[in-house]
Amino acid sequence: MNKNASLTDDTGAQSRPWWMTAMAIGCMLTVVVTMIGDFFSEGARDTEVWFGFEVTGRAARLTAPLHWAFFAVCAWAFWARKPWIVRVAAAYAFYAALSHLVWSEVSENGRGWSIGLVQAAAISSVGFILLRAGRSVPRDCPPVL
Repeated sequence: MNKNASLTDDTGAQSRPWWMTAMAIGCMLTVVVTMIGDFFSEGARDTEVWFGFEVTGRAARLTAPLHWAFFAVCAWAFWARKPWIVRVAAAYAFYAALSHLVWSEVSENGRGWSIGLVQAAAISSVGFILLRAGRSVPRDCPPVL
C-alpha cells in the first residue's frame, strides 16, 4: 500500500488527512467559542492567560484578538495542509502545557503543582501525537486550497 494513499482521493487529487480536517474544525470552533465568550461573558472578556499568568481588564481585551487570530490562522493552515502547521501546532501544545503548569501554581484559581503536572502531561501528549502524525504528511505534497 502506498504510504501517501491517505492523501489522494479516487481521482488522484490531493486531499488532507482526516486528522488535519479535524484540527481545522477544532481550531475554528475555538475561534467561535472564544469570540462569543469574549463578547458576551464579562468574566471571559476580562481575563486572558499568557505564559501561565492572567492578564485582566483592558490588557485582556486588547490581547484577546491575538488568540482569535492565532486559532483562525491555524484553522486555515490545517485546512490548506500547509507544511509548517504541524510543528506550529505542536509547539503551541507544549506552550499551553507549560502555561497550565505555571497557572496551576500562580493563579488563585489554580490547584497546585500536582494538578498542573497532570494537565501539562495531558496537553503535551497532544503535541507529541501531532509531531508523530505530521511525519505521515509528505513535505513535497502541494497544499490543498
